[in-house]
Amino acid sequence: MSYNDAFANRYDDWSAHVTADIAFYVELATKADGPLVELAIGTGRVAIPVARATGRRVIGIDSSPAMLAQARARAAEAGVDLDLRLGDMRDLALDEPAALIYCPARSLLHLPAWADRRRTFERVAASLRPEGRFAWNAFAFDHRIAARLDGEHQAAPEPHTIRYSVGENRSDIVRDDGATISLWWATKNEWLGLLDVAGLDLEALYGGFAHEPFADDSPEYVFVARRRISPDAP
Repeated sequence: MSYNDAFANRYDDWSAHVTADIAFYVELATKADGPLVELAIGTGRVAIPVARATGRRVIGIDSSPAMLAQARARAAEAGVDLDLRLGDMRDLALDEPAALIYCPARSLLHLPAWADRRRTFERVAASLRPEGRFAWNAFAFDHRIAARLDGEHQAAPEPHTIRYSVGENRSDIVRDDGATISLWWATKNEWLGLLDVAGLDLEALYGGFAHEPFADDSPEYVFVARRRISPDAP
């Protein structure tokens, strides 16, 4: 379940326009009293600003060795402390429970099946401190956007084509050289169901990173959840 290493060397080109989420995750991190964990850390695009703003180490997990190599180099250049670990978010295990676990850049959409997401959410819940937070974002599927982009060849940031398989809830980004990244979208109720079965409670659902209220035409799900406290807990 690795972000295709063929994309890793050009990830910064693909994500150059993605900046609005950084302040959102930095804000959550500065309020967290305890360990910070980023799932699918990639090249450190978000984790490095988080580490810089908090002055604390960020544990970063990714299944792509090429991504981690770039994150390591960028962290050294920035002079921040990242604890980078090769691993699968579905097998998340920490030595110390986290105060905040976050997964930016729609990275949970790389998990193809409900079972994969349920396993991840359950591992996140088990890895959080009582009332620790879990935050992530994902696009809200819009059939109008899909109809416009499906099969259209695009030149930037690299020549590629986006294809939609609606029956599979999947979109594929296919570079001209054949390298492919797939995303499996989910509905709001599916995300809420994952929270429920994992023992997490919704704290907020925004329609954007400036805390915009979620509405019928919101293009993005921005979720913040907390670990549920057992009624039997002291």
